[in-house]
Amino acid sequence: MILPAGFGVIFDWDGVVIDSEDFHRRSWKLLQAEENLTMKKGAFEISFGMRNEQIIPNVFKWAEPSDTERIQALADRKESLYRELIRAESIDPLPGVVTLLDELAFAAVPTSVGSSTPRANIDAVMEVTGVTGKFREIVAAGDVTNGKPNPEVFLTAASRLGCTPGYSVVIEDAQVGIQAGKAGGFKVLAVATTHAAEELSTADICHPDLSSVTLNTLLDLVNP
Repeated sequence: MILPAGFGVIFDWDGVVIDSEDFHRRSWKLLQAEENLTMKKGAFEISFGMRNEQIIPNVFKWAEPSDTERIQALADRKESLYRELIRAESIDPLPGVVTLLDELAFAAVPTSVGSSTPRANIDAVMEVTGVTGKFREIVAAGDVTNGKPNPEVFLTAASRLGCTPGYSVVIEDAQVGIQAGKAGGFKVLAVATTHAAEELSTADICHPDLSSVTLNTLLDLVNP
């Protein structure tokens, strides 16, 4: 198969490769209990997919964006709690993920993770899911300055892969990620794993999950 020049695929992590929502929700609740903090109602749902420094001022009623040391300390502890839960209980890749990654690898399609998640979280999940080595690159929160909806994470991934945004596909599950992909000039395939399909209508195409997505599905997006 001859691939278009500059073609590549960039996967968001949470909600695309794994269903981590419950683990994240529980780790925020554990942090809340440890620190005796009050969470704003609905803040978790609104902020899912953002970086911690964006999330914390919106999640906890007291937090000020300028209190960077406190925000970083809370973020580090929350992610530590998340990794403890993952390692204690394990987690499986979402349907279709491994099959699609294997198909892309067989066709020599360059792939990357492009996520707001800390690299340590991705490494912890890879340990328990067995997907280590299935991505050519991993771009995580610490690799970029700006979080989604800024497209920096996807543009960085494309640059590392040697791919062209207009001929590459971003796979996302959240509106903030779709916005980032579109802002970077990528084609965006959404999966309705954490949000209803109607909430993801700004993507180029939406699937329930990756079990129905193939290399040809992705090629059709860049070769309409």
